[in-house]
Amino acid sequence: MNFLPRCWSYSETSESRGGESSSSNTNGGFGKDGLLWFHDIGKYGSGEFSMAIVQANQVLEDQSQIESGPFGTFVGVYDGHGGPDTARYVCDHLFQHFQAASAEGNGVVTAETIQRAFLETERGFTSLVSENWNSRPQMATVGSCCLVGAIYQQTLFVANLGDSRVVLGKKVGNTGEIAAIQLSTEHNANIESIRWELKDLHPNDPQIVVLRHGVWRVKGIIQVSRSIGDVYLKHTKYCREPINGKFRVSEPINMPVLLATPSILTHPIHPNDSFLIFASDGLWEHLSNEKAVQIVQSHPRKGSAKRLVKAALHEAAKKREMRYSDLRNIGKKFFIAGIIFFTEHKEYGALVPRTWRNIGVAFPSCKPSCRLILNITFLFNSF
Repeated sequence: MNFLPRCWSYSETSESRGGESSSSNTNGGFGKDGLLWFHDIGKYGSGEFSMAIVQANQVLEDQSQIESGPFGTFVGVYDGHGGPDTARYVCDHLFQHFQAASAEGNGVVTAETIQRAFLETERGFTSLVSENWNSRPQMATVGSCCLVGAIYQQTLFVANLGDSRVVLGKKVGNTGEIAAIQLSTEHNANIESIRWELKDLHPNDPQIVVLRHGVWRVKGIIQVSRSIGDVYLKHTKYCREPINGKFRVSEPINMPVLLATPSILTHPIHPNDSFLIFASDGLWEHLSNEKAVQIVQSHPRKGSAKRLVKAALHEAAKKREMRYSDLRNIGKKFFIAGIIFFTEHKEYGALVPRTWRNIGVAFPSCKPSCRLILNITFLFNSF
């Protein structure tokens, strides 16, 4: 079966090839407002979606994908670090492995289905690093956080590696209030429980977590404790020259320092579950769970994603004591994107086609490829 490309490309050159420059969009197209590309509202299945993307540098390390099929919806958010290779590989292969594992189980989705897909993707990327070791050894130092959501027969499965997060906006009885409920487990050495987990796994390594410049890092190098890729911290044979010295550790790696086994949560969908926000750490660095949920809930559907991304941008500018318009000039990575889905409360099998397909999100004047940069995804349900 042929599928549309799961990822779409975006680059700064899109602007020069005729992208819109207005602050709103019509006829289902994309608009542009400074740093933002956005699609205020569009149709998807029996519902609607809104999306927005902002980029303030030229390093495209992040990927995301949205798939629909007989069971419902698959959302993947892949926050790359060290380069784009791993996130692009995950975007190409994780869903394929998920499909294969699901097919072997007669189309049933379980936590084991998702875990198998993650581990097969890890194996595949490790093999790719091995194949390219002589020509591109730096691939051993590239990795990606992975946040996946899959809805199957009114059950949400959330799988996570790294420090991305999914937050549920849930109605509180008949009060009209919306509670923000975090559904995912993050794997970041700055969280005390993660430091204890690492110490328990590596009791003979006093340097398994190191505090540097006020930030806890695994082996003094990386903040996340789980990822796809980063094979230099999983296999001794890749933790040596010619990779950069800052990535090499002195003692042999007898067991993986980082894990590729995701934390998986199952959540039965309830009529009071209003929406889900899937996001990499870029959003949560600037907005609390409660603030993000409040922004989405208290405004109309149209432009929801753009509104939330702009709020994060304004907070980022305020923290850096700079103007919102100056964010483009900052040197560090800063990228935020969002998609919001609005669906009616029906059985999920009735909402989607009988074959898998891509939602078909594209940027102005861009050709499809596997380079979509989406690191915040919102799944909105009108139950």
